Amino acid sequence: MSSSEPATPEGGTVLAERPLETPVELVTWVTIVWDDPVNLMSYVTHVFMTYFGYSKSKATKLMLQVHNEGKAVVSSGTREAMETDVNAMHAYGLWASLEKAE
Repeated sequence: MSSSEPATPEGGTVLAERPLETPVELVTWVTIVWDDPVNLMSYVTHVFMTYFGYSKSKATKLMLQVHNEGKAVVSSGTREAMETDVNAMHAYGLWASLEKAE
C-alpha cells in the first residue's frame, strides 16, 4: 500500500482523514462598543470601570478609543460570555456588538 492511500483496518472499513476544525470552546469572541451621539465620555468611562472592573486609566483609554476611532474592543472570551457583556452594555445604554476575534 502506498503512503497516499487511506489505511484499512482489519474490519475492512476505510478511514478517511477529516480536516481539523477549531473546537467551539477555543474560538475567541470580542465585545465591541461603538461611538454614539448620546452618552457622555465620563459615563462611558464609568460603565467600563463599573461593569468590567477596569482601572480609571484603562477605562479612559478605551473610552477615548471609542470616541476617536468610532469603536473599541472592550472584552474577549467565549461567545456566551461576550453575549452577556453585549447585553450588559445595552442595559447601560451603550451601543455594542460581538464578533469573532481576528
